[in-house]
This record gives sequence, C-alpha cells and structure tokens, in this order.
Amino acid sequence: MRNAIVFLVLLFLISSCNTGTDDTIQLFNGKDLSGWHTDVPEADNNPEVDPSFVVRDSLLVSMGEPRGHLITDSVYQNYRLEVEYRFAGEPGNCGVLVHASTPRALYDMFPKSLEVQMQHGDAGDFWCIVEDIEVPNMVVRRGPKDEWGITEGKKRRIPNLTDDSEKPLGEWNNMVIECFADTIKVWVNNDLVNYGFNCTARKGKIAVQAEGAVVEFRKLDLTPINEISSAE
Repeated sequence: MRNAIVFLVLLFLISSCNTGTDDTIQLFNGKDLSGWHTDVPEADNNPEVDPSFVVRDSLLVSMGEPRGHLITDSVYQNYRLEVEYRFAGEPGNCGVLVHASTPRALYDMFPKSLEVQMQHGDAGDFWCIVEDIEVPNMVVRRGPKDEWGITEGKKRRIPNLTDDSEKPLGEWNNMVIECFADTIKVWVNNDLVNYGFNCTARKGKIAVQAEGAVVEFRKLDLTPINEISSAE
C-alpha cells in the first residue's frame, strides 16, 4: 500500500512538471473582434458607416477606410508581440501602435502612443504620437534636434535601419515587436529593423490602424517577457 501511494505521488509530480503552461495570448481569435473596440471618428455622426475592421476568412482585415483604429480593451506591458500581415491589394499605409492611451490625441485621430510603421517600404519606422523615444544616431535619423517633437508639425518619424526586409506584395510578412520597460525592438522577417530606448511610456493598449489600404492579419499573438531579446 505504501509503495502504491509513493508511486502515485511520484506520478503526480512528474505530470505536474511536464504539464507547463503557454502564456501566449491570441489577441485575435480568428473568429470575431472580441477583446477589441474601434475608434473611428467618421462613425461619431454616422453610425451606419461601413466598418473599418472586419473578420473575413478567419483573417482580421483593416479595410483602410473610414480611417481609425482597432484598440485592445486591455492594457499590456513587457511583452513580445508577433504580427503576421500582408497588403491584400495595392501597397499602402498601416501601423501597429503600442503603449496606446488617450484617444484622438493627435490630429483628432491618433491615440497617444508609439507607432511601429507598416507602410509598404517603411516597415519598422517609429512614429512618435504624443509619446517619445530615443534611438542611436538620433540626429542622423531624425533630423535637426530643434525640429523634433511629438505633436502636429514636428519631426515625429524615426526611419528604420533597413530598406529590404519586407517581402513582395501579396506575401505574408512577420513583424515582432518587443516592449520591455522603456525599450522597444522591432524585427521584420527576422531582420532587426529598429531599436529604441527611454520611451516615455512603458505600458498601454495595442492598436491597429485603418489608414487607407486594405491589410490582412492572420496572427496577433502576445507573450509576456522578462527581458528584452539580445538577438539582432
């Protein structure tokens, strides 16, 4: 009897050790927009306006128009966000916003945030939207310091580090964004395309843009991290 009890205890311990848990959160479940809400200014006075974001063939689709944002209901910090996307037709503009907070803080449209650009040809650029970040070679990459800023009319763009990391139009791109403390790193198709530090925000919601082009997403997965990756 005693041996049987010992055996059962050992079996339980082994099972517990092997079970493990996957902390990854699927922000998009492939079925609907649960966990998200939209902020589309044009819909304020026209509730019948066509939706800017839809689920089609198990894909999250940003229709491009009317312009606005799809925003997570929850706030996140210290995470790795993996995004798989492609431009479904003509090349154009879109972006993933991290550390999003106050809605319509810029041009009565964009939430206070740090944008990771997805515009075709510029994937991985940073755009400062009433939040700021530093990168190496700031003057070279951002322009004269007295022109920097985070609001309308200022130099808010920080170009990426590469010119050829995106795949041809119609093919799926993989973008990874790591946010840890005040640091942000971005990879596109395994190339390190941007790295910033001293970000003025450390947490916030995550948003996807509707900004003129049809963009399809098949993955938006978030995994908590305990440190920023050293990979380049």
